[in-house]
Amino acid sequence: MTEVLLVASARPQFGVLAESVRKFKAQGARVRLAGTFHLEPVAEEVSALGLAEAHQLPRGLSHRSQALRRRASKSPRGLRVWMQSQRDSWLRGRARKADVLVALDPDAVYTVWRLAQYNRGAEAKFGLAAGLKAVETLTAGDGGSARRPTASVLPPLPMVARDVRRSVESLPATLLRTATARPVMRSGVGARLWRTAVTAPGMPVKVRAATSRYVSEGMRWAGRTSGAALALTQAAGKIPDLALKAELLDEAVMQEVSKGIRPRHLDKATATQLAYADAEFAAGRLDTAAKALNRALFLGFHRVLHIDQLSSPLADDAEGFVAPFHRSKVMRAVGRPQGRRVPAAPAPTDRPLRLLIMTSANDNFLRLVQQHYADHPGVELRFLDLAASKHYKRAAWAATRMLQDRLAEGTSDYQEEVERLMRPHLDWADTVFLEWAAGPASMLTTIDPGDARIVVRLHSYEAFTRWPHQTDFSRIDDLVFVAPHVRDLTTSLVPQLRGERAPRLHVLHNAMDLSGFARPKSPEARFNLGLVGLSQVAKDPKWAVRVLEQVRKHDERYRLLLVGGDMNRKTSQATREYRRDFEAELAPLVESGAVVRVGPTDDVPAELASIGTILSSSVREGCHVGVMEGAASGAVPVVRDWPFYAGKANGARTLYPGDWVVGSPEEAAERILKTTSTEEAWRQAGQRAAEHALTEWDWPMVRKHFDQLFLSNG
Repeated sequence: MTEVLLVASARPQFGVLAESVRKFKAQGARVRLAGTFHLEPVAEEVSALGLAEAHQLPRGLSHRSQALRRRASKSPRGLRVWMQSQRDSWLRGRARKADVLVALDPDAVYTVWRLAQYNRGAEAKFGLAAGLKAVETLTAGDGGSARRPTASVLPPLPMVARDVRRSVESLPATLLRTATARPVMRSGVGARLWRTAVTAPGMPVKVRAATSRYVSEGMRWAGRTSGAALALTQAAGKIPDLALKAELLDEAVMQEVSKGIRPRHLDKATATQLAYADAEFAAGRLDTAAKALNRALFLGFHRVLHIDQLSSPLADDAEGFVAPFHRSKVMRAVGRPQGRRVPAAPAPTDRPLRLLIMTSANDNFLRLVQQHYADHPGVELRFLDLAASKHYKRAAWAATRMLQDRLAEGTSDYQEEVERLMRPHLDWADTVFLEWAAGPASMLTTIDPGDARIVVRLHSYEAFTRWPHQTDFSRIDDLVFVAPHVRDLTTSLVPQLRGERAPRLHVLHNAMDLSGFARPKSPEARFNLGLVGLSQVAKDPKWAVRVLEQVRKHDERYRLLLVGGDMNRKTSQATREYRRDFEAELAPLVESGAVVRVGPTDDVPAELASIGTILSSSVREGCHVGVMEGAASGAVPVVRDWPFYAGKANGARTLYPGDWVVGSPEEAAERILKTTSTEEAWRQAGQRAAEHALTEWDWPMVRKHFDQLFLSNG
């Protein structure tokens, strides 16, 4: 059967298309349609066409790199369609198998032509009539489908060596695109040839950059992600222009990051962006300097490096990782403490304390705090969610504008905007409590707080982001951490927190109402291991499965209950890969009944009533609420010695009783088998855990520390 792939960038005339599809099918062809136009509003018309498949191609470039979006904005419409479509796996797969590729409109022509470079046996046509003619010719040739023999796509080495030195305007595009096609790049010889070509001496800068991008694209299509990144990196090494060098290295890093791979040359990319930022700063081009610094921070603290992996460079050598940033002149300018004009006023004695609690969308840990101070006779409470208004939200996460303002020493329009938004709240409040030390903290410290006292709470996630590095902590009076190990990591990362103008540092547990977790457990719960929360890679639920396997070697009555939603595949490629592997590992265990997927729940105490052992399988945590709640329920806690903090002064072993913490799945199994050997032993161990949880972490105990922080000025 002849395979036909239609590509459209605009909504086609469905009447004409339907008749053509009928003719294609009459000739024994199977027809598929790929479109960058919005398919959903015309789903009914598309369905009536009788296609084998219809596929929505990406309709924009919002999720692609900034560099690519810049190039796209300056490119012809046909090239932009290709930029949107080229990474679509459905399109690539169908194009490889197609006998005839048809562009339905002028802006789809370039995309079809590019697809044809990777499938040299396919006919590439513009228009339905030409496509029908091609199918007729192919069918007449062998009574079914016929493919042209694949042409040689690798030109002789002397030709390549000669042509890659030509100017980019005169370099034959056909040669480049043909010579970097998939078959060449899948060949080790071809890939090495082109990596050598992009570093050839004497090549003009524009040619080298353009050639490296073609080579990188060809390698990416051939499945050589690291090779694609290396081609750009090697070319960048031969380019003296800092702006272009930084752009190529940025693209190289993003090649690997987009595939969930920790970039091999991240240090080069960030160092070049910082060098470019310093040069622009020295020349007085502050906006360009801020953009380059913003990009360095974005790359250096990308979530694929630190959040969506089982390890992080910050866990290995935090100070060493951030040192290049803080050696940068432009970063030192951004990090220069501005201080406050007047000290924070003491808490009033003649009226209630005016307390403003702020967050941006995430108020998961604020419910009890809000309830307490809403009912407190000595407090007048207001609450502000910055995410509820587009104006606040836009200002709170405007990273580049924040940096531009700091470099401009507070003379930018961004500072004026923040003043307009926040000054009324600062003038009203005696104390501002900002939840999460992320974008809003950077925004708030852009302006002088007046005499309002500023208290910020940093959980754990923020320490692995760029935000603490562009927050002016000299304008924060008190910084609250949820655990000592998070405090240790953050202070090692941020020089301002070790200086004379650093805020007061506190460690306060999260506000948790643990009294309601003490519910009766059935004898069968003794054999149920529980993991509450598995929505992030850092939770590493595979470790919990290893523990289950160990205990089931001794007794197959043990099961693992997974409570909570699954990881979001859209978060990153790294998350998708972890979840894919985990799902494959889990499938036979679920089928056998060894693992029970409880899923999301609004009643965690009810689910914990069925759990006899509560696990913490994470590689890092700040304050693992699920374990604390599990302990309060009377489940036996088994806590992995979180690898991010293992061996350091503070970590899981200092946050929890020592006998709760284990170093391996084997140690975990040993503790479980020992504490659950009899029902009596299990219930006694659970009772001790509950008593510890209630005396250390329950809200009546923690509330006193919050009152001391807010009502006595720390």
